Parts: sequence; structure tokens; C-alpha cells
Amino acid sequence: MKQKTMKIMQQEVDDYIQQFKTGYFSPLGQMARLTEEVGELAREINHYYGEKSKKASEQPKTVEEELGDVLFVTIIMANSLGIDLTEAFDRNMHKFNQRDRYRFERKDGQTEGDAQ
Repeated sequence: MKQKTMKIMQQEVDDYIQQFKTGYFSPLGQMARLTEEVGELAREINHYYGEKSKKASEQPKTVEEELGDVLFVTIIMANSLGIDLTEAFDRNMHKFNQRDRYRFERKDGQTEGDAQ
């Protein structure tokens, strides 16, 4: 299967949404949905890695499935607000590579003092 770029994923989600009369929900409605999906992800993480095991009556879901839901809703929100997620990602990585370059102990042993 060919790897998808974020641009392709954003277009695919837009094509899906455009087939419905309601189109995109309001940003506040989308935020509520994103919060719901993140809660479901947290629940799955707790079931797999935490102390709270699933009840026998609960539907089997996976962390992968819930992460996919979070990604889908994130793309919906970005599309509705006209945000190019590739550009947003690139800006964030630049920020983290600058601001947090020495925040954690590095494998190469470099420290902020070495850069000066």
C-alpha cells in the first residue's frame, strides 16, 4: 500500500465530509468530539497499560483504533479551519528542535553549553 502524505489524508477526509449536507461541524462541536476521542484513547491506554482492566462486557477496541479516531477528528478540525497540517507540523518540529534541543539528556552527550 502506498504511503499517504498528510496533504492526501486531508483531501481524503474533505472528500468524505463534502458528501454530507451538514458538512463540517462548528469548531466548538469539533473540539467536543476531539475531547471525546482523546478520552476514549485514555481509556484504552488505561486498559492496556494501567491498573484498570476491561470488563468482560466491554467492546474490544485498540489503542491503534483510538489513535486513528483522534487523527481523523484532528484532520476534520484542521480542514474546517483552513489549516495545512504539514505546514503546522513543520513549524512545530522547528520549534521543538530549537527550544527543546537540550531539554532532555541527549544520546550524543551534547549539552546547551556545548553549543555556545
